[in-house]
Amino acid sequence: MKKPTSQIIKQIAELKKNLHHHNYLYYVLDNPAIPDSEYDKMFHELIKLESEYPELKSNDSPTQRVGAAPLKLFRQVTHSVPMLSLDNAFEEHDIEAFERRIIERLKKSTGGNVGGSVSNLSTIRYMAEPKLDGLAITLIYEDGVLITGATRGDGTTGEDITENLRTIASIPLKLEAGGIARSLPIPKLLEVRGEVYMPKAGFHALNENAKKQGEKIFANPRNAAAGSLRQLDSRITAKRPLRFFAYAIAVRTPEKPILRTQSENLEYLKALGFPVCPENKVVEGKEGCLKFYHALQKRRDKLPYEIDGVVYKVDDLALQLALGFVSRAPRWAIAHKFPAEEMLTELLEVEFQVGRTGSLTPVARLKPVFVGGATVSNATLHNMDEIARKDIHIGDTVIIRRAGDVIPEVAGVIKDRRPKQAKAITLPKTCPICHSAVEREEGEAVARCTGGLFCPAQRKETIRHFANRRAMDIEGLGIKMVDMLVDVDMLKTVADIYHLKKKELESLERMGEKSAENLLKAIEDSKKTTFAKFLYALGIREVGETTALVLANHFRILDKLIAADEDELQRIPDVGPVVAGHIAAFFSESHNLKVIDRLLKAGVYWETPKVKSSSEQPLKGQTFVLTGALQNLTREDAKEKLIALGASVSESVSKKTSYVVVGENAGSKLTKAESLGVPILDEAELLKLLEKR
Repeated sequence: MKKPTSQIIKQIAELKKNLHHHNYLYYVLDNPAIPDSEYDKMFHELIKLESEYPELKSNDSPTQRVGAAPLKLFRQVTHSVPMLSLDNAFEEHDIEAFERRIIERLKKSTGGNVGGSVSNLSTIRYMAEPKLDGLAITLIYEDGVLITGATRGDGTTGEDITENLRTIASIPLKLEAGGIARSLPIPKLLEVRGEVYMPKAGFHALNENAKKQGEKIFANPRNAAAGSLRQLDSRITAKRPLRFFAYAIAVRTPEKPILRTQSENLEYLKALGFPVCPENKVVEGKEGCLKFYHALQKRRDKLPYEIDGVVYKVDDLALQLALGFVSRAPRWAIAHKFPAEEMLTELLEVEFQVGRTGSLTPVARLKPVFVGGATVSNATLHNMDEIARKDIHIGDTVIIRRAGDVIPEVAGVIKDRRPKQAKAITLPKTCPICHSAVEREEGEAVARCTGGLFCPAQRKETIRHFANRRAMDIEGLGIKMVDMLVDVDMLKTVADIYHLKKKELESLERMGEKSAENLLKAIEDSKKTTFAKFLYALGIREVGETTALVLANHFRILDKLIAADEDELQRIPDVGPVVAGHIAAFFSESHNLKVIDRLLKAGVYWETPKVKSSSEQPLKGQTFVLTGALQNLTREDAKEKLIALGASVSESVSKKTSYVVVGENAGSKLTKAESLGVPILDEAELLKLLEKR
């Protein structure tokens, strides 16, 4: 192996420097200074020298963009700062509400005195940025060199796609490109967020070439970008026409120079060599946002890349900090989506799908149509109210929209084209899966199957609920185990749990003799229960633990409850007409009664609740409301104890409320109790009351 001379080392360093500089001019400033042929000449010279002196090849070399040998799979990366999603807005009033929330929150939390570049909270400055239709990524640089690149993933954990990202020419491998960055200190640690996308021209060229080669055709540029980035062979990624725009700084140490706005952040990123979308613009107030939105929407088709809306971010970073985040999104940003693309097609038929909780959803079967970058042959009709509102018939020419650019929906009907043989859509009287009666409460949009214990479509959810800790408490029968047992057809109803055999269980994957024995013991132990827990375990709609306890205490015997009609049920405190209807419908289904009979014959039992005297129900006639987090009791435990003493537990505060029990972080219920003069108990006082009684 030849030893490099100082001249060779200097030549390689100079080539790398020049190539980085010309990448910056081309991708960031959009102002190339040399022809492509001259750039290619330098690039190939560097490849030649690095092949002769491989010890001089480094991760920040422009030659690393050609890709490397295939990986077996991607490593997982935990994001130091979560990659949050954005709330969506579709109408102008959504943007008005967004700004109103911002101003109200700032005035409430800071009194309007938050410093920064905004002195008047009635006018907020926003950075308006096109919402690129690509794939969000994060890039981590140490001492100016790209170390790690990852996908967003679930927001907390993504996939390490560093080798693929190195192949994208517009992503700096080393932060020394040019511009004013020469006078800026390179951060020791920098994490940059941005979007990888495929330009329209590159996408069409890619598909044209794929057609010629007989290869897969991509549906749209976003799918093409996502598929390209998730190649295990980065040499394939290197051949794809991918680009990158930076839009945020997640981490920067040290934090010099001081950056006070999102617009300054973007200028700083641009100075360091990152490409930033040239359409970005600082605007004033919601009016400025909407003006930018409409102007960009008109030019959408002329842009060289796909966008599906505009993102508005409060420009002032101090205001962003004051506004903070909700669980999944920042309060200071929102995505204003463009109207979904629409196409016309024929509605051929309507089928009803049954969800995990028994809800029936009408689904339109369509003559296939290409809309929003995908071929659509099915679309949601939401519910019967929507069908009636839009007056949709089978045989109609319908407008198909990809709602939110994701879920295809039937948006409307071209009534002038309705054929004579068009048929009205009717709700089935029985479940299309199990043939139990379909129930639809007056005033409710959703219809439901009443075969909760029997219906195969609801099977997994029903069994999980039945086995959970607060129901039959079958340890070991969790989500994965239920899924496995249902998938191999060992469990068709909850009654089958009590007929599982050891040999059958041992035959399952990762289920040894000991595990099978433990599960069977837990099943056997669960047979002894209480009437209230059994009722709750049945999963009757809107019968929670509190209502189950009330029913158990009132009827005491299961047969009496089964025989009760809706009028009798409504005479019980806390059971209104809706809940009474659900209970009556459940017990009117012969399928459910057969499952209950099998459970009892399998050995499930409980002691009959005793009739309590008035002295044993000292809180009878009193109504309690619980709010906030309790430390020594769960909310359900507290409800159970209060109901056992004869009290009613309500969800709302009124003048008739006897006491409001307040835990930590109590909310509006405490405020209402104070305004009505309702007595308030803390947890210690509640415990004393329960102990005394």
